[in-house]
Amino acid sequence: MDRTYFVYAITNWNNKVLYIGMTNNLERRMFEHKNKLLAGFSATYNLKKLVYFETSNDVISTISREKEIKKWRREKKNAMIETINPEWKDLSLSWK
Repeated sequence: MDRTYFVYAITNWNNKVLYIGMTNNLERRMFEHKNKLLAGFSATYNLKKLVYFETSNDVISTISREKEIKKWRREKKNAMIETINPEWKDLSLSWK
């Protein structure tokens, strides 16, 4: 069975705090972040805006990609986000 995995970036209302994560269900994970169902960094800093994600069918490569991005300087993460979302809009707003 093929599964889809996601590396994603979320931020707060003014894009000052950035979190990189991974999941196998991005819609569920965003619901959890937006409703503060996950205790920790994202709830503490009110991170609810999905600004970037990429997909893979390989869990190992997804975990590696998440770790790779987390090591980057903020400027490189910003540039990555701006390749697909130059206005830093919440990509999850269009979901039902």
